[in-house]
Amino acid sequence: MSNGKKVLLIISGGISAYKSLELIRELKVRNIKVRCILTTAGSQFVTPLSVEALTGDKVYQDLFSLTETNEMGHIELSRDADLIVVAPATANIIAKMRAGIADDLATTALIATDKSVLIAPSMNVKMWEHASTQSNMMELQQRGINVIGPETGDMACGEYGVGRMSEPLSIAQKINEVLLENKGMLQNQIITKTKPMKLVGRKAIVTSGPTKEAIDPVRYLTNHSSGRQGYAIAKALSEQGAETILISGPTQLPSPSGVTVKHVNSALEMLAACKEFLPADIVICAAAVADWRIANPNINKIKKNGELPVLELIENPDILLQISQLTKNRPYLVIGFAAETQDLIKNAQAKLSKKGCDWIMANDVSPETGTFGSEKNTIHIISKDGVEAWPTLTKEIIGQKISIRIAEFLDGLS
Repeated sequence: MSNGKKVLLIISGGISAYKSLELIRELKVRNIKVRCILTTAGSQFVTPLSVEALTGDKVYQDLFSLTETNEMGHIELSRDADLIVVAPATANIIAKMRAGIADDLATTALIATDKSVLIAPSMNVKMWEHASTQSNMMELQQRGINVIGPETGDMACGEYGVGRMSEPLSIAQKINEVLLENKGMLQNQIITKTKPMKLVGRKAIVTSGPTKEAIDPVRYLTNHSSGRQGYAIAKALSEQGAETILISGPTQLPSPSGVTVKHVNSALEMLAACKEFLPADIVICAAAVADWRIANPNINKIKKNGELPVLELIENPDILLQISQLTKNRPYLVIGFAAETQDLIKNAQAKLSKKGCDWIMANDVSPETGTFGSEKNTIHIISKDGVEAWPTLTKEIIGQKISIRIAEFLDGLS
């Protein structure tokens, strides 16, 4: 799909620069031609020779060396590509992009381009959380800059938190997505980003994915949820300007751009995380939370001894119910999901009444629908006003439609 496409990759000076080499390999597998700008700081982490060997092209470093007739000027260099990618994008280059500073080849190319830009932030957790970085990121996203990550994990400095650059495979997939968007080739793409963003100043919490309830150190109870729908909703809310927190059970999905991700395992951990991030304007409980957990998980692996183990189950807390029934600082909008295999509308309406939430997103998860793990979903919105049936759409488009529907609802309250 992306054959013949060109990417200008800017490698700036972060410890994650070594990942850029793997990113080049991932792009070449997709038949995407890569040309690189390596900053002075970036060359402290990867060598021009290694980059040239992988791209099969000259590495560009010095703004004032682009003078020979066989060299590309910085304007032509920035416009010859279909997409400019900054990976890693340090706090320094992000700040320069926001301010329009052009003091080297990389920043000059960024300010001279008329093409889309994608950045993959990478920095220490405190640098990422700093008010100036968050302000810079919000401004760049409002200008239409594409973002992937950062992710949560261990840092090279020994700290833990948000700031790790997304993995090369995830970045390559995002690059492919942006290239397709630019060509208008995304299936079911019926919504474009709306400017100005409609949820600026709002805070949203989204739960997603399954939970794992321990039986012993190696076994657990869980379900088939992939987390795709919740992740798509969190991404869409962030793109509409909301401060978005995604509380995720175990999934294989990359963190959505511009979203704070809190990883949990059990229902109890998910509830604690929700309470940690409250109050919020919007809470969407899209997670497939296990209804029960083991009363007394074994501290050691249960061994086979010819007898079936007896597992005592107790009920997990009802996160949606607890948030819906808050008497202080209740969110303006509480949305639950009803994953049903029979009597979809009837069961969803009963859940709306029992939980006291504002909307229920009902979807059929019978095995034949393939909803769990699929790229598509079929949603019915259940509210006090009735039932609204949506056609089968990609989960990303559903996330966008939900975010716009939420913005319209909140506008109606003011």
